[in-house]
Amino acid sequence: MSLWRGKAPLILASQSQARKMLLANAGLEFEAIPADIDERGVQAASRLQSPREIALLLAREKAKAVSVQHPGRHVIGADQTLALGEQLFTKPSGRTQAMAQLRDLAGRTHALHSAVAVARDGAVLFEDVSVARMTMRQMTEAELSAYVDAAGEAVTTSVGGYQLENLGIHLFEKIEGDHFTILGLPLLPLLAFLRHERLVAV
Repeated sequence: MSLWRGKAPLILASQSQARKMLLANAGLEFEAIPADIDERGVQAASRLQSPREIALLLAREKAKAVSVQHPGRHVIGADQTLALGEQLFTKPSGRTQAMAQLRDLAGRTHALHSAVAVARDGAVLFEDVSVARMTMRQMTEAELSAYVDAAGEAVTTSVGGYQLENLGIHLFEKIEGDHFTILGLPLLPLLAFLRHERLVAV
């Protein structure tokens, strides 16, 4: 049953299966329309270095870009960065790069910054960033290779080469942060904003 009370469904400016699952499970009516922006170009032009600020910038830009194409609609933009200290990671281009990223992360704690923004008619109405700290266990080369082989093409779809909701759970010994942040959408602050705007029933 839907809890959405808006005149038109939300728009999620993403094709992320995890984000779509979170919104659907929360009983929100939405359609997914990915933002057509050059993320790396936007990031480079901003000259931002902070993982938090980069995630927030990209979430904002995605929401704004889609909202100007759909007047009057509430659009959710989201982005996530993975940082090991000052080192920012991007999605691996293939098996070799995924193995390299996993070697760097193994036995260490990295931070996931998950940002969300809501825009309407090109104006940002709400934004938030949540952080999760992820400690990957020490792993042998054989274990890393076995994981990458089992995960297959999925290692190229997520920064760091893992999806915690799938086989990536085997890589970790400690996780600090909520499930929604890890999946790339700070759902609790988003729902609080939607309640404040009287867009959900509860």
